[in-house]
Amino acid sequence: MAASFDLDVLRGFVVGMELGSYARAAEQLGRSTSALSTQLRRLEAAAGTVLLRKDGRGLALTPAGQVLFDYAKRLLALHDEALGAMQGLCTEGTVRVGIQHDFCDKLLPRALGRFARAHPRVRLQTRVGRNTELLQALADGALDFALAWGEAAPGLRKDVIAKVPMVWIGPALPEALPQLGTEIPLVAYEDACRFRTAATAALDRAHIPWRVALTSPSLSGLWAGVSAGLGLSVRTPLGLPPSVRCMDRKAWKLPALPTLSLALYRRAPPLSDVQTRLQEIIREEIEKALVAGNARSPE
Repeated sequence: MAASFDLDVLRGFVVGMELGSYARAAEQLGRSTSALSTQLRRLEAAAGTVLLRKDGRGLALTPAGQVLFDYAKRLLALHDEALGAMQGLCTEGTVRVGIQHDFCDKLLPRALGRFARAHPRVRLQTRVGRNTELLQALADGALDFALAWGEAAPGLRKDVIAKVPMVWIGPALPEALPQLGTEIPLVAYEDACRFRTAATAALDRAHIPWRVALTSPSLSGLWAGVSAGLGLSVRTPLGLPPSVRCMDRKAWKLPALPTLSLALYRRAPPLSDVQTRLQEIIREEIEKALVAGNARSPE
């Protein structure tokens, strides 16, 4: 009979590596350290190879251990999602969530799609908008929580989930790159926003002249202007369409830009279990997007 992996054993393996201590993992999982050690030996026997090696006073993954660790996390995530889906079949209610424009094309279908499949009887009411609109809707009681760029929001509770770099954005096609001569052409919202302010402030500090080449009331309008080569814009690596890309600021002699916090906002009343679950899914998808965005960013 072919060897197989026990999910409980895989969970002990993963938790131990994530905590950096199998003694702490045993405590968290409600097992004795010796029982967890026995499970790890069983896991190595099933794998047919050594998964852990001594590293000073601790343990480190062997190359085979790293491969199994990556697969184990995916297996456990799928298992937990399936279990949550079975439990969610009987869950009812309404979740009203606000999502910043930057996450509409990619994060929204992934996160909300996962949630909807796991909780088919929960009614989702989603509002896509800019920061000011979402935080005002939340303050007015029209939303349960919102994913927005971090800023002061009196009366709202803010949970920062990531620090995201601002980057210069140009067209994906090299032939569409604008000529950056004596002035930097900018593509920006038609009214004030944090990204436009950050871009002009950075250029002013570097004594680089600039001009606004295109303004738009919508994010899609900005992407159209950038992809056409009318100018550069400033956003983050998250949620970029394929028609644009992050610029290598050093190669193009562009100034450094600040980082931006990304937060989940809510009002004082505690969230329900189903609202909390959607927040957890959004966090997971943001983490995936950050890894992918950092991999693509030349900064």
